[in-house]
This record gives sequence, structure tokens and C-alpha cells, in this order.
Amino acid sequence: MNSNTNILQLDGRGNMSFSDMIRIVLRLSIPAIMAQITSIAMQYIDTAMVGSLGAEASASIGLVSTTTWLIGGLCISAATGFSVQVAQLIGANRRDEARNVFRQSIIIALIFGVIISSIAISISGKLPVWLGGNPEIQSSASRYFLIYACALPATQLRQLTGSMLQCSGDMKTPSALNILLCVLDVIFNSFLIFPSRELSFCGLSFTMPGAGMGVSGAALGTALAEICTTILMLYAACVRSDKLSLRSGGKWKIQKHCMKTAAKIALPAGLEHTVMCGAYVAATLIIAPLGTVSVAANTLAVTAESFCYMPGYGIGSASTTLVGQSIGAKRNDLARRFARTAVLLGVIMMSCTAVIMFFAAPVIFSILTPSPEVRVLGVQVLRIEVFAEPLYAASIVCAGALRGAGDTFVPSILNLISMWGVRISASILLVPYFGLHGVWIAMCGELCVRGILFLIRLFREKWLKKRIIV
Repeated sequence: MNSNTNILQLDGRGNMSFSDMIRIVLRLSIPAIMAQITSIAMQYIDTAMVGSLGAEASASIGLVSTTTWLIGGLCISAATGFSVQVAQLIGANRRDEARNVFRQSIIIALIFGVIISSIAISISGKLPVWLGGNPEIQSSASRYFLIYACALPATQLRQLTGSMLQCSGDMKTPSALNILLCVLDVIFNSFLIFPSRELSFCGLSFTMPGAGMGVSGAALGTALAEICTTILMLYAACVRSDKLSLRSGGKWKIQKHCMKTAAKIALPAGLEHTVMCGAYVAATLIIAPLGTVSVAANTLAVTAESFCYMPGYGIGSASTTLVGQSIGAKRNDLARRFARTAVLLGVIMMSCTAVIMFFAAPVIFSILTPSPEVRVLGVQVLRIEVFAEPLYAASIVCAGALRGAGDTFVPSILNLISMWGVRISASILLVPYFGLHGVWIAMCGELCVRGILFLIRLFREKWLKKRIIV
């Protein structure tokens, strides 16, 4: 979708038909969903590359993955604090103010990225020990996390500029660049993970150069892909975008109201990601004593499950933009209808992907790992979780709609209740009896509870009063 397109296309009476709403939600969602599909496909390839090195390599990355999710969530939260303001300002046709917010966000993103990178680097040596990893994987897990930490400033800027482009109505550009990110990740990994080797293609043999860095190569490949994509994303937002371009003028001065509003949105969102990822860390501590096979199976099952929820996150991104711009235009009626339409589409699409995943799980695990034990266990636990996908979809898309309204505090509380009150508590109770299966049974139940809580929040409609711009 071109950034010049007017999203809120109304008829002469200022209304919009249901079919038009479906079309607009899909038009905004499809680029993001396609990016998710490519991302997951590349993630499968990436995971298969590491998995081919053995269960210990997969477990090394899996051990610190919850911490990388936590940090990534904080980066997204920092970006959200500013991008939601931009969505509502553009909806109100106040583009000069939107560009001012974008300029201020770049300054804050750079500062925050450097700070969080420094903290992550300082704990990289001890993190695998704190997480209870087996001694044989602690060293490789530490090196992986250290390299990841060094690239965090680029990650923060990529998250910010991508979110800004989406909230301005341009879904195609960030989606295309996120696809490129995944492609570059696989290309760099193919050279960095494996040593030089002989390959054959169409009867021709050739030597494929390689650094043979193993798990560290996977981290370095991702870091290089992040840096390249960040440069392109900055160019798209700062130069090419007609709504955000820094060439159109604006002020770099930090404004109190902008910072206060950003904090009001970002801090609860950051708390939400901390709560969620803190629970994932707790789950890792619960799973780690079960052994390397369980840790690897859990990591790969989480990777495989991402196929199911990619439509939800694409539609959730669209709902953030549509709700944000509708509220900025003082059209709460449109915000309500866009939110409900997006949730309906998300539930339908994720239910379909769940059915596919249930039957395709053995094939997917045969790609992700050569270990028979990891394959069998991974398929079993993944099939437990697919039954929660419809309500999981509801929670994802509802969260996107609420975020567009600037409503982030209550969702963070709902996630706190759901993750710690249901998932972690149930996991602790079930693991002694069912092992890794118990963790995934608890996950399935918790996702259903979360979906119900978010639907209640959405339909009570208190979020419609959350217009954040003045």
C-alpha cells in the first residue's frame, strides 16, 4: 500500500461499508503477513542450519532466546511510544507535528539502543549460568548472546523506523525490508556457520567457502543482516516517505509533551513484554532440568508454532494503524468497527493455519532437526498448543487495536494475570507428572484465558476514550 493512500475512505455520508473495511484491513495486512511468512520460512531454514550441528547447538540458542525476546520486546515498546502518536497525528492530518515526533524518536532510540546494548554485553558471560543451562552449552550460548547484544542499536532503529512506516499507512516498505532481513540472515549464516565444503548442483561440483563459526556464526549473520536492513529502513523513512521525510522540515528539539506521551504508552508496553518474557525465562528454568532433548524440542516447537500466528501479527499491525488513524480523525465509530473486523479476520485465518500445522508438524520437524528424539517430542507438544490458536489470535489482534488507541496499561495487567497466574503456575504443577508436555498443556490453557480477557477488554470499549494527542 502506497503511503499516499487515504486509508479512511468514506462515502458521501461519512460511512464505510463492511466490505470496504474487510478490503482495507486485508490490503494493510497482506504485506505484513507475507513478510511474516518469509520471516518464518527463513527462520525455519536458519534453525535447520543450526539444528544440523546437533541438539546442543539448538539448545545453546534456545537457552538465551527468552532473554533476546525480552530485549526485543523492550525495543518494540520504545518504538510504540512514538509510532502510536504518529498514527493519530496523521489521522488528524497534522503531518508537521508527526514529523517532529519522528525526529525526537530517532534521538531517543539511539540513546536507548546504546544503553540496552551496554547492559546486555555486561551480562553476556553470566547469563547462561543464571538460566540454569548445562555446562556443555554455556560457552556457546554466551558468545551467541554477546554478538546479539552488539547489534542492538541497529535493532532498535529498525524497529522504530519500521513501526513509523506502518503507522503512516505504508505497510509494503517495512514488510519488504523485513523479508530482505530474513534473506540476508540466511545468506550470511550459510557462509558463517559452516566450514568450507564441497557442494554439487546439477552435476557441477564447487567449493562453498565458510568460516566454520557454528553457533557464533548464526549470531554474527543475524547481526550483519540487522545492520544492512536498518540502513535501508532509515533511508525509506527519513528520505523516501512523504509523511515522515526529514527533508520536509521539522524540529529536533525534545518536547516535554511528546516524551510524556511516549512514556505513558511505552512504559506499560515495556512492562507487558517484561512480564511476558520474564515468564518465558521462568519457563526456561522449569524446562532446563528436563535435559538437552527437552530444551531443543521446546525451542524448535516454539519456532514451528510461529507459522500459526503469523497472520495474527500481520492483522494486528494493520489494526494498530487503522485504529490509531481513526481515533486521530475523531472517528471512534470507525475505530470500533475496524477493531472488530480485524479480530474476526485474525481468528479465521489463525484457525486455518492451526489445522495445517497439526497435520504438517512431522514434516516441519524433519526439516528443523535430524534428531529422532527431538522430532518425536517436538511434534507431540506442538499438537497440544494448536488448539489454542483461535483465542490466541483474538489476543494478538485485540492487543494491536488497543495499542493503536494508546491503551497499553490494562493489556499489560491482563498479560501479568494470564502468564504468571495461569501458565507458570500450571507449568510448575504439571511438569513433575508430564514433563515438557505439561508445560505445553499449561501454555494452551493460558492462551485461551488470555484471548478471553482481551476480548472482554475490547468489547467493553473503554479504550475508545484513550485519544492521546491534544
